[in-house]
Amino acid sequence: MMRRNLVLAAGGLALCLSACGRVSEVGRVPQLTEPADSAEFAAMSQPVIPELPARADSAASLWSVSQNSLVADRRAAQRGDILTVVIEINDQATMQNSSGRNRTASDTVSIPSLAGLPQRVDNMLPEGASMDELVEARGSSAFKGSGNISRKDKITLRVAATVTERLPNGVLRIEGTQEVRVNYEIRILTVSGFVRPSDIGRRNEIAYDRIAGARISYGGRGQISDVQQPRYGQQIADIVLPY
Repeated sequence: MMRRNLVLAAGGLALCLSACGRVSEVGRVPQLTEPADSAEFAAMSQPVIPELPARADSAASLWSVSQNSLVADRRAAQRGDILTVVIEINDQATMQNSSGRNRTASDTVSIPSLAGLPQRVDNMLPEGASMDELVEARGSSAFKGSGNISRKDKITLRVAATVTERLPNGVLRIEGTQEVRVNYEIRILTVSGFVRPSDIGRRNEIAYDRIAGARISYGGRGQISDVQQPRYGQQIADIVLPY
């Protein structure tokens, strides 16, 4: 009994602590995430290969390897470089399915003659019963089902991402985040994945369908997102209750 009370008390304390955290945000706008704490900032502030000093005899050359050169390749290629991810999702899927099944069965068993035994048994059976119609069974079943699924998604977004790592085979690992606060709601867009440098366009852009292992999330936090979520008690009840 004491152990059960301790468990209930611990659960109540956890709920109270989580509620206190929510109460502290009443009347306050949600805070934006500090960019300096992200992996993008770490990649940009700690380049792997330091930039070589410019040679005196090549200061006026058009073929300088510096990023400020007119002929330099402006596409992302190293850790810390920035590129633009273009997200244009316009998917539509419709699926229809129907199935039907019918089954009819009939079985009859009779013993009209067997060394005179059926006739002897007939005299012992109730009135109207006979071995000529010993067993007769009939059965039928029918099933019909149908289903319809229709889905349509359309998202058009652009977000800047940072190269956080260049793998040994040359593939770039990218990560990008974007936060927009409107009144008391923050809309958060995150994208991550792996891209080939050759898939990056001349405008330093890459489409979302060229990203391997793409993870794209568009959500938010704030008053609207909080209202749309069921309360903790309802979430626990949905998990615990068997019906």
